[in-house]
Order: sequence, then structure tokens, then C-alpha cells
Amino acid sequence: MSEAQAVPHGSRVVVLRWPQAARSVPLARHELRLALERWGWGAMEDVAVLVLSELLANAVRHARVPGREIETRFTRRERSLRLEVHDASGKRPSMTVPFEGAAGGRGLLLVDALATTWGVDGRHGPGKQVWAELAVDAGAEEGAHRP
Repeated sequence: MSEAQAVPHGSRVVVLRWPQAARSVPLARHELRLALERWGWGAMEDVAVLVLSELLANAVRHARVPGREIETRFTRRERSLRLEVHDASGKRPSMTVPFEGAAGGRGLLLVDALATTWGVDGRHGPGKQVWAELAVDAGAEEGAHRP
């Protein structure tokens, strides 16, 4: 991680920046796990980590812009978790059905199946943000009132 904004204990948003490298994916997953634990939302960890992994891996593989980093944002909302991956590339991802036996190409299909909603938007500056929202299940909501 090249830069991380200071995140107070009770913060509802975690913003981190990562190099455009495969090693960023497990590091970002670790940071998401820490945020979910701090928020008392550990029950949604498996799904949230999988969705983040797919979004960030796509940015690392397909959105390389020399000299630019990738930014992740994890936002705790009242009844959902929003995961965002910002990159400087204007190339937008598209969901496709891979041919039988293909080694990859299923990431956005997984995101579509697991997320309540997801999409691609512009952002301030060059590039885009790819985001997904996950509903907070009843088990995760028990910890939602913790500071």
C-alpha cells in the first residue's frame, strides 16, 4: 500500500491506494476484513472479500495506466456495504459469458450474482469507479450500532 488515509475507529469510510500489482489484491482483502471486524459485520466477510477481489483484480489486469494507483473505498451504510475500485483508465468493464473451459472471465458474473447492485460510473479526474453494494444480513446488523 503506498498511501492510506487515517481512518478513525468509528469511521464509516475506508479509503486506500494501491499499486497496479497483483499483490495489492490480498492486501486490500486484509484491510476489508479489518474494517468489517471493526464494524461488527464479520458475517458478510466471505461475500464482501470475494466481490472486492473480483473488482480489484479486474482493475489490476485491465485498467493499467502508467504512474497511477488504484483506489479502494469501503463505505459502511445503514443497511449496506459499498465497495468501490477507482482507476485512471477510461476502459469500462463489461460482463460477458466466457466460453466453456475458459480459465477466466467470470468475475463480473460473480459480482452480479452476489451484489445487490453494481455498476460503473465516472469520477473526478480521469478514469472510472466500479462499485458494488452488498446488503447487510441480520447477523451482521447486530454489530452495526458499534462506534
